[in-house]
Amino acid sequence: MEPVVVKTTAYEGQKPGTSGLRKAVKVFQQPNYTENFVQAVLGAIQPSAVGSTLVVGGDGRFFCAEAVDVIIKIAAANGVKKLIVGHKGILSTPAVSCIIRKYKATGGIVLTASHNPGGPNNDFGIKYNTANGGPAPESVTNAIYELTKNITSYSIVPDLKCSIEYCGLQYFKVSGKEFEVEVIDSVVDYLQLMKSIFDFDVIRKLIQGSNNKAPFNILIDSMNGVTGPYVKKIFIEELCAPSNNAINVVPLTDFGGIHPDPNLTYAFGLVKALQEGEYDLGAAFDGDGDRNMILGKKAFFINPSDSLAVLANNLECIPYFKLNGVRGFARSMPTGAAVDRVAAKQGKEIFEVPTGWKFFGNLMDAGRLSLCGEESFGTGSDHIREKDGIWAVLAWLSVLANTGESVETILTNHWKTFGRNYFTRYDYENCESEPSNQLMSDLEKKVTDPAIKGQKFIYGSKVYVFKQADNFEYCDPIDKSVTKKQGIRVLFEDGSRFVFRLSGTGSSGATIRLYAESYEPPTSNVLEDAQVALNPLIQIALEISKLVQFTGRTSPTVIT
Repeated sequence: MEPVVVKTTAYEGQKPGTSGLRKAVKVFQQPNYTENFVQAVLGAIQPSAVGSTLVVGGDGRFFCAEAVDVIIKIAAANGVKKLIVGHKGILSTPAVSCIIRKYKATGGIVLTASHNPGGPNNDFGIKYNTANGGPAPESVTNAIYELTKNITSYSIVPDLKCSIEYCGLQYFKVSGKEFEVEVIDSVVDYLQLMKSIFDFDVIRKLIQGSNNKAPFNILIDSMNGVTGPYVKKIFIEELCAPSNNAINVVPLTDFGGIHPDPNLTYAFGLVKALQEGEYDLGAAFDGDGDRNMILGKKAFFINPSDSLAVLANNLECIPYFKLNGVRGFARSMPTGAAVDRVAAKQGKEIFEVPTGWKFFGNLMDAGRLSLCGEESFGTGSDHIREKDGIWAVLAWLSVLANTGESVETILTNHWKTFGRNYFTRYDYENCESEPSNQLMSDLEKKVTDPAIKGQKFIYGSKVYVFKQADNFEYCDPIDKSVTKKQGIRVLFEDGSRFVFRLSGTGSSGATIRLYAESYEPPTSNVLEDAQVALNPLIQIALEISKLVQFTGRTSPTVIT
């Protein structure tokens, strides 16, 4: 077969965000829209695309199969030597990272809009991961964007027909050269990696019960996303949990109408089931499997900032860290600083980076980071270069198996040892873009005005004295690249803070995120409800930002 050059016209706005290009499905279905972007991705990684091996897979959402077909045909026309494709196009984002690293691929194309809703009237996404298995850095995403702005043609092999319905090798001749597509089992490589990290026997004994201990009852919710096959293989077949302890395990193109974002609002089915007290631990994953939410008995909620800190304090429970040691910890800037206290106690480096997993990758590749997390339900380690939902649950089960304590006891003891960083996040989704941008602009001017320093803000009996503020800027300690305007931070004299960010993960409009955090030492009340403890700070943040006036929103879409 021979490639065909197809003339095309550039589309505006094909700029990849923190996790690729995310738009409504109908946008990707426009003539040549997807083709343009895939061609730009391959163009941006030239000359390494020629003769390369690329991994392709996604979360199974609507339009995934069509996009895989486009990628195969365009990759063949652009000199790619081999594609490794997940069975039926299914690969979790952590699995893509695992496979890129295991087979030393040039990179991978991930088809997902992560935690955004799926279906013909919702969202789709494409992102490129580099040879380390992590999301492309800004140098690559900027190169992709520049090519999309001026593209006039793309190359494709329209007659190439490749089935992804069964596993195996398929060979094609394109311009006299061999082009290979290997369709692989979606789970096998990832399962092998997990078995090399965790002691499955120890976790299995916890779940099945032993030594007069009752079985540890878990409930895992895949939210009809990509993790279904992984959950069935790992938790049901390998760890011997009862089959009905895994729910929503069939990947559906529209996620069965579920919004696949694992939080207290959207994973309401799991929350309700845990509230009844039958289960000792519950967990939910997002559409592409990189995010996690973990609940204890009676739906005891672990916010991701605390989850990261508890795991950091208990890594000796995981064989991988016993073998490799612990180098350092990191969190995204908006994430609560609970892990900082663990790092200080252990004498480890702690890094505060912008939101986006790619910022952790440089630190991992340089050997300075072992465990990291984001408050947006993302936790992971240097075993891959993406956050990893299933890994996080296996890590928690390892801690539970080794300590013999409940989820709530582990967390309560942690607070009584380190103190508690009360933390919450308010999401205001689908706000109008212009007023949202104006809010951020006005807020930055207000809080960076020197006259505000020392000003007192009072709500009820709480008094907050303004200390300092900035728009977060990060200089990468490895490559010295500088990332600016990552969120407005406002810090008070007592260590309390709030942060405002515009999210880069939505496909339309703007999502305003408000983060609030305050610290209470171990001798203080560390068992208060977080929403009660932080309400005064939230009210002052709303007052200073004038959020209600700018957006018309009197309440957030989601609170976590």
